[in-house]
Amino acid sequence: MPFTLAAARHSELIVKKSRFIGCVQPLADRAGAQAVVQALRVAHPAAAHVCWALMAGGQSAANDDGEPGGTAGRPMLEVLRHHDLDGVLATVVRYFGGVKLGAGGLVRAYTDSIAQTLIDAPLLPQVRQRTLHCAVPYAFEGLLRRELAAADATLNQVRHEGLVHFDFSLPEPNAGALISRLDDATQGRTAWLQP
Repeated sequence: MPFTLAAARHSELIVKKSRFIGCVQPLADRAGAQAVVQALRVAHPAAAHVCWALMAGGQSAANDDGEPGGTAGRPMLEVLRHHDLDGVLATVVRYFGGVKLGAGGLVRAYTDSIAQTLIDAPLLPQVRQRTLHCAVPYAFEGLLRRELAAADATLNQVRHEGLVHFDFSLPEPNAGALISRLDDATQGRTAWLQP
């Protein structure tokens, strides 16, 4: 089961006078990752590199930002994989200290920076969500709203037409039981719709 973080975690590491400022934070997509990296570049204009790795399902990526290929972003991504994280961005801002570290030294420094950031980090299980769409007669709107709240569902949209249409998402493990409860409570008058 993949995990994520509740909040950003930071660390700082000094290796042969180079300063590595690490951060791992929850983030779900590449556009958000690029915005965070750009903000770090603005906040640290004297930094030599702002390397990053994003583990976000099909949008996962890694960037060495001018470091020798495969010495920064990819090792950071491997640390995230090793911790079974998803929906997270790892960044390391490097201030060059004047001493070259070599490829092996860079890999160790970037790996250690992210690994140190994750020490004792409280990991949250990432629960897969399921989106459902249904329509019920107006008489059942209140009942449906109460059942959704009890099932920890997120109400995305409600449309009042000939019937009341609900679009909602909830943790995948809760979906089957909710569908059964709603079918029973509405005496089969819940119409389950395709998205």
